[in-house]
Amino acid sequence: MTPGRAVVWAGAPLVLLPERALWWPARRTLLLADLHLGKAATFRAAGQPVPAGTTQRNLARLDTLIARHGAQALVVLGDFLHAEQARTPALLAALADWRARHAALSITLVRGNHDSHAGDPPPGLSITVVDEPHLMGPFACSHRPQQHATHFVLAGHVHPVCVLAGPGRDRLRLPCFVADAGQAWLPAFGEFTGGWRVDAQPGRQLHAVGGGQVWPLPAA
Repeated sequence: MTPGRAVVWAGAPLVLLPERALWWPARRTLLLADLHLGKAATFRAAGQPVPAGTTQRNLARLDTLIARHGAQALVVLGDFLHAEQARTPALLAALADWRARHAALSITLVRGNHDSHAGDPPPGLSITVVDEPHLMGPFACSHRPQQHATHFVLAGHVHPVCVLAGPGRDRLRLPCFVADAGQAWLPAFGEFTGGWRVDAQPGRQLHAVGGGQVWPLPAA
């Protein structure tokens, strides 16, 4: 059984995964957004004392998803690398090792705003790099949320989070998937990425992610 929450967008059955990724069973394709690999290294290069190890944890989570679902393709909706300073020898070596473990996996990167500064991934990673929107079936794969004349948009960029109110002043801030008119936004896959609060509105569906589960929040 595939974990997560089943939805149908643009007529296509999909699964929202608690690892903050989207599974498209008919295409055996994983979609995710905003890895920001090397962000911690970028901060450390600027003298900020932030923890190490986020890249290895992100890649390990990808390993698990690919194995669990038998994925044949991966689509990254922008911001694969965080910045030019992220291209350290250690990070590039980790990526090369990871790619070697998944040599048969087709990978497409839809360029995001951070990719324009960080540069395309090294050619040895065999990642196809395209500009937005990248059309796949009924979907327009983009980095930035936008409307498309003929296709349902899948986007990242905003790192959406929702805030759940508990008793008193208790608040819980969680990543979320957002389905809006003609488009959906994926939460950031990467660790150490922060988030932008998205509130419920008429016609908008939020799916919160936490505790290894995905669940729909009440509509506005």
